[in-house]
Amino acid sequence: MELLLKSCRIVSLNGGSETVDIHVRDGLFVDIQASIEAENVPVLNMGGAYVGPGFVQAHIHLCQTLFRGMAEDLELLSWLGDRIWPMEASHDEESAYWSARLGLTELLLSGTTSILDMGTLRHTDSIFKACHESGIRATVGRAMMDRPNPAGLSMGANENLRGACDEADRWHGKGRLKYGFAPRFVPSCTEGLLLDTIAEARRRGALLHTHASENADELELVRSLTGRDNIEYLGDIGLLGDDVCLAHCIHLDEQGYQLLRSTNTTVVHCPSSNLKLASGIANTPKMIEMGINVAIGADGAACSNRLDI
Repeated sequence: MELLLKSCRIVSLNGGSETVDIHVRDGLFVDIQASIEAENVPVLNMGGAYVGPGFVQAHIHLCQTLFRGMAEDLELLSWLGDRIWPMEASHDEESAYWSARLGLTELLLSGTTSILDMGTLRHTDSIFKACHESGIRATVGRAMMDRPNPAGLSMGANENLRGACDEADRWHGKGRLKYGFAPRFVPSCTEGLLLDTIAEARRRGALLHTHASENADELELVRSLTGRDNIEYLGDIGLLGDDVCLAHCIHLDEQGYQLLRSTNTTVVHCPSSNLKLASGIANTPKMIEMGINVAIGADGAACSNRLDI
């Protein structure tokens, strides 16, 4: 398939813009010039509309799109335990697929072309199927959980890891898709599961994706389980590094900031979710000034209402 886009205002990464024509073939830009003429190629006059790089959202929960507006006025731990985990546990293959399709439609229509998604414990194949059909560039992984909870959204560590590895075998490197190993967060994962997941992800050269230091009560829970601050504990078990994306990172002490910087760990800032759940405001100016890599994400529709960048 070929297409000639005429009179585009292209936005470059250095902040400038200029009006150009763009020749597209099989989904790739093959030529960008001030004026292009091509025979037997359909022409679309853009009329000076802006064309820029697709947006990247580095923390999404497509499995939660159907839960929009169904978990209101709650802080993180109650939001998860009372509403979100029971609803995630109720997903079947079809509902997980359509939740992902709906979320992907919203993302693509608002310019997001690449995502890092954390699914739920089951039905990760349904989310991958929806991503594959949409053409989006996606890294996806199951939300691994082996500590029991009242919603029943957990499974044994060995079964958890085996399932994730099987999913990675099926989907990692298929088209625009990759697998990202995603232990949900420290309170939902035993240390054994975390250590085995880290080893398996690094053996495969895959990303690691988890939540950290989102909520003050979460930090106290992590201290009660591990005897350490959240970021300190992640560092001690090896869950920091340039292959790790940590969502939120709102409540950090100076040691936490220094660990993130020294390990080249990526922080994913989720401002709308942080505000809706009253979790706090991340000090992203300090992170950027220190040289910590900061990405951005909408989080799930259930805790941000919108997936529009």
